[in-house]
Amino acid sequence: MAEFKTDIEIAQSTEMLPITEIAKTAGIDDKYLEQYGKFKAKVDYGILRDIEKPDGKLVLVTAINPTPAGEGKTTTTVGLADAMKKIGKNVIVALREPSLGPVFGIKGGAAGGGYAQVVPMEDINLHFTGDFHAIGAANNLLAAMIDNHIFQGNSLNIDPRKITWKRCVDMNDRQLRNVVDGLGGRMNGTPREDGYDITVASEIMAVLCLSSSIRDLKERLARIVIGYTYGKLAEQKPVTAGDLHAEGAMAALLKDALKPNLVQTLEHTPAFVHGGPFANIAHGCNSVTATRVALKLSDYTITEAGFGADLGAEKFLDIKCRVAGLRPSCVVLVATARALKYNGGVPKAETGVENLEALEKGLPNLLRHISNITTVYKLPCVVAINRFPQDTEAELDLIRRKCKELGANVALSEVWAKGGEGGIELAEEVIRLCEEPNDFTFSYELEKPIKEKINDIVTKIYGGKGCVFTPEAEKQIKQLTGLGFAGLPICMAKTQYSLTDDPTQLGAPDDFVVTVRNIKVSAGAGFLVALTGDIMTMPGLPKVPAAERIDVDDNGKISGLF
Repeated sequence: MAEFKTDIEIAQSTEMLPITEIAKTAGIDDKYLEQYGKFKAKVDYGILRDIEKPDGKLVLVTAINPTPAGEGKTTTTVGLADAMKKIGKNVIVALREPSLGPVFGIKGGAAGGGYAQVVPMEDINLHFTGDFHAIGAANNLLAAMIDNHIFQGNSLNIDPRKITWKRCVDMNDRQLRNVVDGLGGRMNGTPREDGYDITVASEIMAVLCLSSSIRDLKERLARIVIGYTYGKLAEQKPVTAGDLHAEGAMAALLKDALKPNLVQTLEHTPAFVHGGPFANIAHGCNSVTATRVALKLSDYTITEAGFGADLGAEKFLDIKCRVAGLRPSCVVLVATARALKYNGGVPKAETGVENLEALEKGLPNLLRHISNITTVYKLPCVVAINRFPQDTEAELDLIRRKCKELGANVALSEVWAKGGEGGIELAEEVIRLCEEPNDFTFSYELEKPIKEKINDIVTKIYGGKGCVFTPEAEKQIKQLTGLGFAGLPICMAKTQYSLTDDPTQLGAPDDFVVTVRNIKVSAGAGFLVALTGDIMTMPGLPKVPAAERIDVDDNGKISGLF
């Protein structure tokens, strides 16, 4: 029997090339390279001013709704890039940075898996180049300046009860969701209710990922709404970070974080890993800057968007592509027979056993996502089946047949076990689809009222009957419309586990409504956030967190990370 290696053991046993060689492969001149040790570097965003090459093809990798059985979206993304490199294509992969919260919580590391990983995986999963620390510092500097302004006399007339800006920390910590601070007497500040978001849910993260330059970054930071003034609803005025003169100092903390991070895959394919907003509570895509640099340097850029296509792909297409003027060439939709059987009602422990009946019951989840990509967004789509050893030919044939009925081809992906070699079938199909013309469009028009845009997402993408809005949400929509924010795109905050706002509703339900309980403006990022169901912006740790199995030996070698 072949020796089984964990992902971290595979990564640690693979010889990496110096990052200078990876940069040379990618066509990055040394003058743009800022090394962080031997195997990772930042690339100066000035490279975009100097490259006059037309953009390459943009390929989005997304997936069905995630399940405990696993889908392998990042693994497929990395393996696809390696496969395209193996058949002679000029390709770069563009991914998000992992958050420490999931790394020490349920998920563990997030740098791909098996023989389709980005490395150095320990660095990428932990402190990396310090981007998240810079984002947290900028976020909390603004929070400190808000409370200091109130303490120093409050000339902006900020109502402490109407402060919407929270502090943040990049760790799952439910204890910090709601806090009361400023206690201990006048010299310790003004007592008020406060709270923490996880760093990846911070608007600063979204701002960084959507900014195209330092100037754009500063302008976006200045637009951030931190709260409202005293007065009745119609009299309340938004207060911004610009009103507090905070944008310059925040940008100073973020200037290096804005530069994309260059690393490599196990097969030495150049990879940008930059930015990390969650897709269930933020827009779920890597940075615009990294994507644009990759498009200029390569003929094919392979990127991913978080969680299922109802969240990550929808936000990638409706927010990131709209903001950055990007046009995808094709979409890869990742699924596993195991996850589809789970959607069909099979317990996780039994997903490795052939069950065509359950598979057929779970397939509508995949088919809904295919239909959204091909009919709503009008993009070519290929389904990548992330193959497991237990998958049977009968199961794979059923998936192929159902997908082809919707005009989507299917390619097997075995990149976890075989690296790029296991993704050649998928790579060849992606290359073919990229040559097909498409009529890419958005799922809603910006000019529509806020409620109509949200309703379009729910009916067209989720397959629901529509929305209901709580009285609080109705009041917020009226206020935001009056303040001139109605023309912004929508960022839905919704459970990743279901097309509905109820995580227990698997498959592809259609007789449901989505409850919107809160609408807030992220004016710096340039979108409105609609919170649905029980979604929270600060996760908690599970009963047995991944942190319990992570360790480091006397030589500094990490174990248990993934």
